[in-house]
Amino acid sequence: MATTTNQARTRGPKLEAHQIVLRPIITEKGTHQSTHRHAFTFEVNQWATKDEIKAAVEELFTVHVEKVRTQNRGGKRRRFRFRLGKLSNWKKAIVTLKPDSPAIEFF
Repeated sequence: MATTTNQARTRGPKLEAHQIVLRPIITEKGTHQSTHRHAFTFEVNQWATKDEIKAAVEELFTVHVEKVRTQNRGGKRRRFRFRLGKLSNWKKAIVTLKPDSPAIEFF
């Protein structure tokens, strides 16, 4: 017999802000988006949700986030010496800031 509860389902462990945002992704496209669209790209923890990513970026960089877009990226196949291997899967988040928010400075 199934009973419904008001508890929210969560995946994985409870994460801190510094565990959610792993590193910024600095590329030509990312630099263009940051200057023209006020959007910044990060590698994030695979268990993190959009709401958790938004809260972590606001806490770590003291900015106001408008929206978060995420992508689950599959690991590529690579050759290591004489064997084939596979890189790890990872999650990418593109965080768009509100127009009145200051920009995030990486350098």
